[in-house]
Amino acid sequence: MSKTANTEAAAPSRLGTWINHHLHSVVFSLGRAVRKPWATALTVAVMALALALPLGLSIALDNLKVFAGSVQQSRDINLFLKPAVDAAAAQALATTIGQRPEVAAVVLRSPDEGLAELRQTAGLGEAIDALGENPLPTLLIVTPAEGDDAALAKSLEALPEADLVQHDALWRQRLDGWLRFGARLVQVLSALLGLGAALVVGNTVRLDIQARREEIGVLQLLGASDGFIRRPFVYLGGWYGLGAGVVALGLIGICGLALRAPLAELSQSYGSPFLLHGLDAFHSAMVLVATTILGWLGAWLVTGHFLRQTRPTET
Repeated sequence: MSKTANTEAAAPSRLGTWINHHLHSVVFSLGRAVRKPWATALTVAVMALALALPLGLSIALDNLKVFAGSVQQSRDINLFLKPAVDAAAAQALATTIGQRPEVAAVVLRSPDEGLAELRQTAGLGEAIDALGENPLPTLLIVTPAEGDDAALAKSLEALPEADLVQHDALWRQRLDGWLRFGARLVQVLSALLGLGAALVVGNTVRLDIQARREEIGVLQLLGASDGFIRRPFVYLGGWYGLGAGVVALGLIGICGLALRAPLAELSQSYGSPFLLHGLDAFHSAMVLVATTILGWLGAWLVTGHFLRQTRPTET
């Protein structure tokens, strides 16, 4: 009975010791980083600059997608009808086109609606009033479904009611190509600069390991496991990564504040309500988690390599 009770009591004790050592490693590693402010600041600053570049490019790419319009909007086909087509015939044609399987949606815009939009967005109220008569035709905005947009545009051109079909397929293809290239560029830079940030953490942790080489040797002779020895250094790398993520987000926020006002003025000059958008709380938290893991990984690799080299050999 007593042996069983002692065994059951020992299991929580081992678990408690393991948890306590983790907590101690977290606090101890933070203390070591704080006690070396200049070295910590330099490591965090280098990592933050390396991480801020791909992060800023990713945010700029997302804003470019918003500014240029969504891909679905850029696929729209503008079908201008002949002046002889009245409102009833235009509505019937819109219904017929909308029933096609290759068409996702059709929006009918009457000449009066087009004139009102032109007056509101282009600031040509006086010039429009001087015309007297509305010169705009009826417009059908056709949104293609998934498929060949060029074939749909050609079929719309063949309609007897069609006067002009406007389809910027080449512009859309080029825009999509640049956006894909930008996304791939962000991925490549993220991988390269993320590796560089991990190496920076690894080198800093390596210097800390070298300074504690004798202490580590004593722990190995006493039978301490690699995980026990590695733990404080791994948490130190995590602190470096977390600090670098905070600084990187701060740099991105400062750059966004500096660019927001002139960009808003530029977009307003084109009649666009576009505003520069940054990271929300969720994505900012994901960035901090990713940078912490990156610092943790760099420290883990370096510490593991050192422990394999210094592990005592059995005789």
